[in-house]
Parts: sequence; structure tokens; C-alpha cells
Amino acid sequence: MSNCTEEIRPVVVERDEQLYAYIRGSVRMNAFAVIADRLPELVNWLAGNGTEFAGAPFFRYNTVDMDGESVVEAGLPVTAAPEPEGDIGVAVLPPGRYATVTHTGHPDQLFGVVAAMREWAAREGLEWDMTVVDGVEHWTCRTESYLTDPRVQPDMSQWEIQLAFRLAD
Repeated sequence: MSNCTEEIRPVVVERDEQLYAYIRGSVRMNAFAVIADRLPELVNWLAGNGTEFAGAPFFRYNTVDMDGESVVEAGLPVTAAPEPEGDIGVAVLPPGRYATVTHTGHPDQLFGVVAAMREWAAREGLEWDMTVVDGVEHWTCRTESYLTDPRVQPDMSQWEIQLAFRLAD
């Protein structure tokens, strides 16, 4: 896909539940590194405990508050549940229908991709599995998966990032 957000072509897919390990934090969007920088800690802890990975690392947005703090998890799909320890928890991404799109480019461009996804869903008559309470979005499942390994491709403008937003039943 090109970097032009007007050209996004989301695909609706059915996903099975997915076991994952995570570190959760409450962050402002302009200080996202507070949670993003914990992803290597999670990866190293899981690898050190012999946990087998089952997919790409991701961020799960439990709440989105563009003017305040959002609850976000740095997560990694796993094949078996490790014993939670400290800040590390284990949960399951819910099954269901998801609108997905893969963006190639810098993560800073994702705001435009998300806006285009919202416009696309409105045109298609689709509703997100999300509620708004006092201006804060509460998502059943909204993920941002990093398909590119930054150790292999350090140029963030070349990264592939898949967005997956659960649709209402």
C-alpha cells in the first residue's frame, strides 16, 4: 500500500482468539514512548522464559483519549501462557470480524491511516466494537502490529504496520 491514506483498502477478516503476553500502561499520545519502550523488555522476558512467539509484536488500545491518557498494552502473541510476573500479564485477543489494513511507512503517519479507516467504515456502514464514555473510546479490540523487525530494517519509513479494529457483531 502506498503512503497516501486516501488509497487505503481495508479488508474485513474473521480472526480466532489469540493468546498474548503484555505490559499495560496509561499514556498520553504525545508520550507514547512510555509504553513503546517497554516492548523490548517484554520480548526479552518472554525469550528468557522460553516462551514461543506466535506473531508480530503489537500495541493494543483499550481506551483512546486524544486529549488525556489512553490505556495501551505492549503485547506479543504467544503459543502458551507464561506465568505472569510483575508488570507482565497474559490475556486473549477476542475472536471476531476485524477491519484490517497494512500501512508501509513511519508510525507517525498512522493518525491519517486511522482517520481514513474511520471514513471507510462510515461509507461501508460498518460499526466498530467500541463505546464512547465521556469522550473516551473504549475498544473491545484495536491493535497496531509491527510486521517489520527494526533490527533488520531500522528505517522507520520502510516499516509495515497492520491495524486491526474489531467490528461490532
